[in-house]
Amino acid sequence: MGLQISDIIPKKEIALESLKGKTLAVDAFNVIYQFLSTIRQPDGTPLQDSKGRVTSHLSGLFYRNINLLQEGIKLVYVFDGKHPELKRATQEKRLEAKHLAQEKYEQAIDEEDVEAMGRYAKQLTHLDNDKIEESKKLLEAMGICVIQAPGEGEAQASYISRVEDEVYAIASQDYDCLLFETPRLIQNLTLAKKRKTSSGYVEITPQLITLRDVLKELEISQEQLICIGILCGTDYNPGGVKGIGPKKALKLVREYKTPAEIFQKITQFEKQDKYKIDFDWREIFQLMKNPSIDKDYKIEFKKFDFAKVKEIMLEHDFSEDRIESQFEKVREINEAKKQRTLF
Repeated sequence: MGLQISDIIPKKEIALESLKGKTLAVDAFNVIYQFLSTIRQPDGTPLQDSKGRVTSHLSGLFYRNINLLQEGIKLVYVFDGKHPELKRATQEKRLEAKHLAQEKYEQAIDEEDVEAMGRYAKQLTHLDNDKIEESKKLLEAMGICVIQAPGEGEAQASYISRVEDEVYAIASQDYDCLLFETPRLIQNLTLAKKRKTSSGYVEITPQLITLRDVLKELEISQEQLICIGILCGTDYNPGGVKGIGPKKALKLVREYKTPAEIFQKITQFEKQDKYKIDFDWREIFQLMKNPSIDKDYKIEFKKFDFAKVKEIMLEHDFSEDRIESQFEKVREINEAKKQRTLF
């Protein structure tokens, strides 16, 4: 779902090469969901091994991360822990959407409508514990740092990017990280030049969003940015305040300044039947300001374990030749490191 404030957020295109030598914290669930949703057959069937186990996430993690490592980018994957109770409404809403998509998917099968099958199948994406553990196992074998957050992965990644000098930015498609105060957010972290959407292919390039520039250009404070998020709708209050979009929210927070004044005004509007608030904004605001995080995490990069990675991939029927061709890239990376060390 995510926070929908793209219309007001300043961003700039960057070259992937500009990230060479930098360490990025990755919102793991966000990325894995992307792979599970997009790496599919035309009829929506995900990649599977001979035992019927879904492997789309392993394919995405293996090939994309090796390409990013080849670009000289270090990666720290941060996984979600327990979600706050407030997120239950969002989870229930997503479950309802999946039930509806399942009905439409079955109807498309009956009608042999391959395009509709592909469209609705993507909405059935499910990330269970098995896929999470498989992902962690593969990432660690690839020498990529894995951190388990006690709560929201975005909040933990944002904290890491704030306090760690070596972590340059968060890689995620969601804007929620800005509410958790990440200094930098990078979207479209991929070597691909195009992305398939419901309306066709669109050109994509990595984009950098800097929190300092966002606040400066919008002429607001961090607390006002959180208020914009709450007004537009976060994972804790899906849909936000009906009738208020990003531009209207920006106008309101500029005019009424403090969180208390902003929502007091919305409450006055509610009495006039103009807007309706069906959530406790204070509770959401506090979750954004003081999320559950682990301050004793450890960033550690181990060596790429060729044997372990190969074992995992072969277990799921990936081509040995393709695995070896990717390993050549990793060996080139390691050789280049040795040469730099010698020099």
